[in-house]
Amino acid sequence: MNTIFTDASFNNMLNVANRYGISINAVTDLTHTLMRNNGTMAQFNIAELGGGGQWMQGGMTMVGDMFNNQLKATVDGLCIELSNLIHQGGIQYKPLPKNQGGFQSSNSGNWWGDLGFPNSTGSQNNTSYAIFSNIARLAIQENGKVTVFNTLDHQIGGTGQQQGGNYSVSFTSQYGIVNLSSLPIVSGGNNTTEDDSVNVEIIQNQPIEQIVQEIPVALTNNTVNDFEEDIFVKIEKIAALKDKGILTVAEFENKKSELLSRL
Repeated sequence: MNTIFTDASFNNMLNVANRYGISINAVTDLTHTLMRNNGTMAQFNIAELGGGGQWMQGGMTMVGDMFNNQLKATVDGLCIELSNLIHQGGIQYKPLPKNQGGFQSSNSGNWWGDLGFPNSTGSQNNTSYAIFSNIARLAIQENGKVTVFNTLDHQIGGTGQQQGGNYSVSFTSQYGIVNLSSLPIVSGGNNTTEDDSVNVEIIQNQPIEQIVQEIPVALTNNTVNDFEEDIFVKIEKIAALKDKGILTVAEFENKKSELLSRL
């Protein structure tokens, strides 16, 4: 899959790259992960930015070299500028033409509904798919049934023949084969995936403090970096609960501020 930015967007990103003295490829990779999260957060693995790192709008910057304040400042500055451009419409993906990449339409609209223009589409056997990188969505149609997944931080970049499973097509990202059963279902299906390792039916009537306590995180040891990772993971989890309507925006913002204050 080759996601293409508009010419104006590319020029804006090139200006940012030149100001910070890093490659346009690094800026493009960072922009992709920001676009998937509406410019509010980024998880990346970019060599020029110290390898793996995370950024959250208004709150936290983490880099592989956690005591390198200059690198943190660079990542923070880059993400702020790119996030502002995204919010202002200065960075946008270029929609594919309707006759490109298996784009399907009918008098009643696109089979994937109102998600807009996909960045990549295709079909294998009896399965059609549409990938929406800028909004982190994957739509799959099989036997007339459409299921829309939240792709989270996966950068889906390839497809292949699935051997077993619910679908005849498989997807790959920077993490390898994408396990669709681990992705949140936005529409279609039973909407009760194992997203965020939280049972929606159980937590709907629980207070937010209890919800956050029940969110599991995998830590390898008790280092400071693990503690920061714990906080960031929990913020992502409660953000997903907010998106599902389980938490209000106010509850989410209050808990996010409390979690960030622990850093």
